[in-house]
Amino acid sequence: MALEHDVYVIGVGMHRISAAPTPVRDMAFDAGINAMNDAGIEFDTVGALYNGYASGGMTVGVTLAKDFGLTGVPVAHVENASATGSSAFREAVLSVAGGHSRCAMALGFDPSPGAMMSGGGGALSAGMLSAFFKPSVEGTLLPAAFFALWAVRRMHEAGTTVETYAKIAAKNWNHARLNPYAQRQADHQITAEEVLNSTMIAYPHTSMMAAAVGGGAACAIVADRELAEQVRDRMGHPLVKVVSSRSESERYTPGHLFMGAVVGPSELTRSTSQAAYEESGLGPADLDLVHVHDAFPVEELLYYELLGICGEGEGDKLVAEGATEIGGRIPFSTDGGLIGRGHPVGPTGLAQIWDTTVQVRGQAGSRQVEGARTGMAHMMGAGSVCIIHILQRQ
Repeated sequence: MALEHDVYVIGVGMHRISAAPTPVRDMAFDAGINAMNDAGIEFDTVGALYNGYASGGMTVGVTLAKDFGLTGVPVAHVENASATGSSAFREAVLSVAGGHSRCAMALGFDPSPGAMMSGGGGALSAGMLSAFFKPSVEGTLLPAAFFALWAVRRMHEAGTTVETYAKIAAKNWNHARLNPYAQRQADHQITAEEVLNSTMIAYPHTSMMAAAVGGGAACAIVADRELAEQVRDRMGHPLVKVVSSRSESERYTPGHLFMGAVVGPSELTRSTSQAAYEESGLGPADLDLVHVHDAFPVEELLYYELLGICGEGEGDKLVAEGATEIGGRIPFSTDGGLIGRGHPVGPTGLAQIWDTTVQVRGQAGSRQVEGARTGMAHMMGAGSVCIIHILQRQ
């Protein structure tokens, strides 16, 4: 089912993701102002604000909103684990699509773990982690162990090598080098050998294969067509339409207990992406770039197949051919992904929207995907949920 009214991304903004203990208030304000400046609007144009954050108190979002202005705008807090930012964006999209507002803002922010430990929200951070400590198998294994099990199982079933995982991670580190907002800014081209030689954390994954965890902020503003056309005429941005917004939670599948604590069973991504393709009238062959939840490289590898980019068991070939690098057939994680750009939780899904928007506008600079017109942003949330958005330049 298509969205009731057309929805367009009119402004995006970021604050760099970093392990430095930067105040959340500064990061959120910076990202929000950058997005409003990108759209050429003031806060009084915004008709609804959805704050996505996983750490902090109940009133943090509405308090920070006051820095933008006291306009009476409705403010809501959205939380959905790693999919928090994606969920906030979806709520903004649905607000406009349903005719409840002409313009809505999604703002994601979270502090670095160091900032939380120093008093910036450690209590709620511990509460968030408590979901993994229930009387079940999910409470005995940390996320890194689940991803390691996935990776070893893939090696056994499909013959995937540790070198393939290392090549995916190196690609994302190198994409991050081109993103000024990324957490990991290597001073040289990263090789697969470097990735393999880094500290082992959960075989076959090394520390350079793991998502970077810092703090940051990201923002996206959506609007109806009339306002989007005004922004286009004033700012010169191409129209970027949200052609699909889909969200699903997991269904029971055999064995899902051991695969579902972190990102859900594989079928969750397959079914959500199929719904997104049907809603947009597009297919995998129409995508020019893709963002995924790549906490470890085994995830990205599996999503090549689950999203229909290639057939089952053919993801390794894409890596070997360089197809998912910038300049390849279907670039993935063009801003560095969770591995390179970083995974601050609240802003993560919105960082994907930021990069997808500037890519399809043709404004991504040195990491620009040539001829990009259509991009997908896929995000998983512990619990488990899958959220997929497809954006397209009109």
